[in-house]
Amino acid sequence: MMRESVGSTGSGSHQQTRRLRVARLATEVFAPAPVVAALLVVVAAHSGPTILAGLAWGLLAVLMIIPVPLFYVLRGVRRRRLSDRHVGVRAQRPLPMLIGVGAVVVALVVLSVLGAPRELVALIAAMFVGLLVSLLITLRWKISIHTAVVAGDVVILVLVFGPILLPLLALVALVGWARVTLGDHTSAQVIAGASLGAIVAASVFTLLW
Repeated sequence: MMRESVGSTGSGSHQQTRRLRVARLATEVFAPAPVVAALLVVVAAHSGPTILAGLAWGLLAVLMIIPVPLFYVLRGVRRRRLSDRHVGVRAQRPLPMLIGVGAVVVALVVLSVLGAPRELVALIAAMFVGLLVSLLITLRWKISIHTAVVAGDVVILVLVFGPILLPLLALVALVGWARVTLGDHTSAQVIAGASLGAIVAASVFTLLW
């Protein structure tokens, strides 16, 4: 009996460890920065006059939006002003998010003036609205930015490439599960994030596309 109990406990511990590893991997792979960067490049390549021209627009957008807020977060973690790369402490989130909003605004203005593809401009506008609303909510409640970004990106990919990409919605569930499993968010926070990302993406992108 005792051997069975010990074996059962060991098996449960092993399964828990494996779940945590999968959750951490999903959190890192589908973090906002790489997901946003990939979407910018894909949408720009699709909407440019040529694939190469679109890729150039996409890379320009990535360079304008991603590095500054990412550098701020990494430096904050290194100097111990921020808890971790994903800024798990809600009270620490507003300033990095505000810097992100600023980077998106600059990109939106510059790319619009330079004549970037309409789909790319619509995407960045949707990012601005989604990030701004998330920032306002974060002042009082820790909504999941991970699920907001992934859900918004999947919705935009479906709008651009069609319903063939609907299976990507499974990624939203995966990321939500990962954030809850790691204890970084509650189920309500990941559902709220996914809902916000999807609604903003569908409305703003469709309106401006």
